[in-house]
Amino acid sequence: MGPENQSSVSEFLLLGLPMQPGQQRGFFTLFLGMYLTTVLGNLLIILLIRLDSRLHMPMYFFLSHLAFSDISLSSVTVPKMLMNMQTRQQSIPYVGCIAQMYFFILFGGLDNFLLAVMAYDRYVAICHPLHYTTIMREGLCVLLVAGSWILSCAHALLHTLLLVRLSFCADNTISHFFCDLAVLLKLSCSDTSLNELVISTEGVMFIFLPLGTILASYVRIGTIILKVPSAERLFKAFSTCGSHLFVVSLYYGTLVGVYFFSSSWDSKDITASVMYTVVTPMLNPFIYSLRNRDIKQALEMCVNRVNCFKWQSLNSLIAVRSK
Repeated sequence: MGPENQSSVSEFLLLGLPMQPGQQRGFFTLFLGMYLTTVLGNLLIILLIRLDSRLHMPMYFFLSHLAFSDISLSSVTVPKMLMNMQTRQQSIPYVGCIAQMYFFILFGGLDNFLLAVMAYDRYVAICHPLHYTTIMREGLCVLLVAGSWILSCAHALLHTLLLVRLSFCADNTISHFFCDLAVLLKLSCSDTSLNELVISTEGVMFIFLPLGTILASYVRIGTIILKVPSAERLFKAFSTCGSHLFVVSLYYGTLVGVYFFSSSWDSKDITASVMYTVVTPMLNPFIYSLRNRDIKQALEMCVNRVNCFKWQSLNSLIAVRSK
């Protein structure tokens, strides 16, 4: 890499959320609560799936990886945003900014693929129920998750390598609360035509390939149900696909709103970014738990075990003291 490609910027300044100085304390408390809810809620989903043998099925195997990805996606951006609010220091090192962008693309892409894998799993469960266990065998599930990780890592690495070859000169102010690829490209004083070409080809394919899989799966599910309509089939489809379809709509709705229907990075775009980096990962555990009977039963069993352990410990303590 020649000297002309070396970045002359050692750090960037994150302007953060558009708010008045007096509003920072309130927003800090709000986003801290949302972040803690995201981490604890998704960790609870992972824990329940690991502990309850009834949840050792492909759907919940994919859900546990989605929960981990949601925790990671929020952890890439929110802690730095909270620290900047608290300390009022907006700087982020160049290396830290590139790393934040890489992991944001990685876990955003992983969410994308996992939602597609879960849609395929629902298609097999509804359209081929008798062959579900033979099709969605353990080896295929592991392969689908591993493939999602590999493709997401390669996708993030490609855009990161193309970015680090660019130069950043005088302007180092990022009008966002994290290092987003689109914003960094606007700050570069190098030719970004190759980056934009890759985004418009590989990047668009990377988004629309999983989205096409999701749409094809649900079109096929709808076709099968409408062929022989019945209340039982409709209830089964709604109970197994309702949560996933709601998450997909929330995820892609905000994603499309940010990257395809926005003309500039103003407060509207930052609000949409908050939706899919903070709000959506926080809501996913509630969506899947409140509308899923198996998850609720596993949670009840876990609570009963904890209460039983507490009563046993209390009785043991009383017996020891009585002696």
